[in-house]
Amino acid sequence: MAEKFEVSRSPVREALVALEKAGTVIMSPYKGAIVKPLSAAEILDIAELRLALISLALKPSHRHLSPADFDNAYDLAKRLARIKNAKNHFEYNRQFWDIIFSKAQRPILHEVFRQLEDRGTRYEPLLMKLFPPETRPRQREVLIEIYRKGKIAEAFRAFRKIYLEIVDQVIDHLKSQEAGDFLQSRSGYSWVVRSPRARRRQL
Repeated sequence: MAEKFEVSRSPVREALVALEKAGTVIMSPYKGAIVKPLSAAEILDIAELRLALISLALKPSHRHLSPADFDNAYDLAKRLARIKNAKNHFEYNRQFWDIIFSKAQRPILHEVFRQLEDRGTRYEPLLMKLFPPETRPRQREVLIEIYRKGKIAEAFRAFRKIYLEIVDQVIDHLKSQEAGDFLQSRSGYSWVVRSPRARRRQL
């Protein structure tokens, strides 16, 4: 890579270390770096942590949101339902959640949520594939429609229900891919990941 981009090895090494911290690549001593495959276990962890942070932000945020803020968030939610480009989808999604988390006035909460969003960036193309505009769930619109009425708990429950259905479908897709890769290689370990749906059944 250093030769290809005509730079020294140091910046390449620093870039790879940064990508490893972001969960994008896996570094192996004396072997180099490989792109980390999409993982059902990772997307489940990200989803559950996102929901926990959102639940913590909604109540303190609500008292500081203006009618214009709600209108802006709802407009972004409608745009997100129509977007076909993964990059634009990520940017609009970030703007949507920035409105809510910035008004919560809990900067650490906001920072951690942004880190999770960054880690989930590489799943955006898959989400675009699984949920094209004509069938894309409207969880953000549902959230804002109820949330702006002051029904915070109800808004979160409605959002959570739709969001976990999305996560279930993503996990099912990734698990089927992982199973196919396992059968092809006939070696390695098969990870068992309980989807949110399976965990709810267990409860």
